[in-house]
Amino acid sequence: MSQDIDYRQNVSLETGDIIRVLESSGIRRPTSDPDRIERMFANASLTISAWAGSRLVGVARSITDFSYCCYLSDLAVDAEFQRRGLGRELIRRTQAAIGEEVSLMLLAAPEAMSYYPAAGFEAIDNGFKIARKR
Repeated sequence: MSQDIDYRQNVSLETGDIIRVLESSGIRRPTSDPDRIERMFANASLTISAWAGSRLVGVARSITDFSYCCYLSDLAVDAEFQRRGLGRELIRRTQAAIGEEVSLMLLAAPEAMSYYPAAGFEAIDNGFKIARKR
């Protein structure tokens, strides 16, 4: 399937479209709670979305101060569109939006650990977290 992809920054996204992409991508998010997904995206500092015509096919959601650090909290590409460079382009556009002064960080799911080094990320071992309760 050869289809042009359009990328958009900080456009309003339909919660149902987001849930469809998240579920198709294989990323684990609370998709059974649409209100929570809606809040997650409404409160993001930066979203980059990928579109095949009018169909949402990829999304990158970040929290950032646009000065020092950016946390890439979601990177999801519809399974039908994976392995075509959309994820890397979402990352590249996120980096372009935050600028060179800002570090881009993320937490990777175990099954994605090999993807991120190939996409230009450096593994770090000096992080900590307090896990969510739900």
